[in-house]
Amino acid sequence: IDGSVVYAEGLWDHVTMDDQELGFKAGDVIEVVDATNKEWWWGRIMDSEGWFPASFVRLRVNQDEPMDEYLAHLEEAQAGEEDRASLGLLLGPGLPCKEQMRTNVINEIMSTERDYIKHLKDICEGYIKQCRKRTDMFTEEQLRTIFGNIEEIYRFQRKFLKGLEQKFNKEQPHLSEIGCCFLEHQTDFQIYSEYCNNHPNACIQLSKLMKVNKYVFFFEACRLLQKMIDISLDGFLLTPVQKICKYPLQLAELLKYTNPQHRDYKDVEAALNAMKNVARLINERKRRLENIDKIAQWQSSIEDFEGEDVLSRSSELIFSGELTKLSLPQAKSQQRMFFLFDHQMVYCKKDLLRRDMLYYKGRIDMDHMEVIDLEDGKEKDFNISVKNALKLRSLAGDEVHLLCAKKPEQKERWLRAFTDERRQVQQDRETGFTLTEVQKKQAMLNAGKSHPAGKPKAVSRPYYDFLLRQKHPSLPTALPQQQVFMLAEPKRKTSTFWHNIGRLTPFKK
Repeated sequence: IDGSVVYAEGLWDHVTMDDQELGFKAGDVIEVVDATNKEWWWGRIMDSEGWFPASFVRLRVNQDEPMDEYLAHLEEAQAGEEDRASLGLLLGPGLPCKEQMRTNVINEIMSTERDYIKHLKDICEGYIKQCRKRTDMFTEEQLRTIFGNIEEIYRFQRKFLKGLEQKFNKEQPHLSEIGCCFLEHQTDFQIYSEYCNNHPNACIQLSKLMKVNKYVFFFEACRLLQKMIDISLDGFLLTPVQKICKYPLQLAELLKYTNPQHRDYKDVEAALNAMKNVARLINERKRRLENIDKIAQWQSSIEDFEGEDVLSRSSELIFSGELTKLSLPQAKSQQRMFFLFDHQMVYCKKDLLRRDMLYYKGRIDMDHMEVIDLEDGKEKDFNISVKNALKLRSLAGDEVHLLCAKKPEQKERWLRAFTDERRQVQQDRETGFTLTEVQKKQAMLNAGKSHPAGKPKAVSRPYYDFLLRQKHPSLPTALPQQQVFMLAEPKRKTSTFWHNIGRLTPFKK
């Protein structure tokens, strides 16, 4: 390509679970920045950049066509398609175009679902069953790390497929009403969250074992014995991650070819939203798990930290900043750095000379506090004049903190943050989000390793800034992030990982 700008068009939606990937919808126009790798290209839409699978797009034929004209053409073409479909024009003999397309999508959903079940069965019976017999080679904990909750997923997917089969109309597939199956099981799909969060650990554990020949031979023997296709175990273990991302794509396709008059239309529409929410929830939980390492590192960098670990109750830093604090009875004013997590707020004192060094001074239990917005002027509890102030008072009334911001907009931002904190706690209660003791312990262990004894424990500057501006996604963090997908980046040597997955034909689309 001669160095001019190259555009591609999305063939179908790319739902991403990774902050390094570029999400787009079918029909979106993507500027292709780097296409040196066959499978993953780097592209740009407006101000977002990221990796995307080359197989999800087609290069535009007329690259010179101005963007606006192109988008107008696209809309005309889509409107034209809809007109033709609503006229019910026949595509040669057989069904009207839209019904034929719906048949194709339904058949595709059914066949990929059956392939996937076979896949899960092969993993559970071909690998896990054999591994359990070899207590000399595997502990139960190792197996839990490698395979996660895949057996639970297998049990659920069998039940799900049974439901699909009952709703599948063999004679006239386009009349099938399968939307309700997804709706019925939308909360069950959340078990994928645990699997996706564990997947990076599974890859690490597996790559350790694969350095030992006896494990390589053992896993290969399992594969041959079960007559499974020629893919390495890590390839097989990626399929549930891929699968949960594919459902919204398949349902979007199905909705596209379902007439609004069709009895399944409302359910398919609701199912698409439900499955997008599942993907969002999984993504959110993955992000929360990545955060706990950062919180543990932050805590281990605070001087004189005391009391229980922040992670024992919290898993999200919601907001932080400097405020002036007054507490009864003595009511003397102190400048403090406040860190608001879900359930609690920790406050620290800055070192006078080393501004990036913090000393622990205390914490406030947000579960038993009410937040009171104060008007500028006299404050009766403290008997002083205040400006840009708010008050935290315990429900029992035995603890009161007066907090003052420098500017009114800072105070507004804090009031919003306190509302966000309560909303987060409520949401976690509803979705059942909790951290396991193992996850907390591991995060604290990792943080301990990053601060060797005897070295000063100051928070590194970029990291400190990161904590203060954590809600700004544009800030690149220097901290390694666990990726659900192990991306083969074009600028490096390409890995065989994606090549192997590329051979998983049933899961390609």
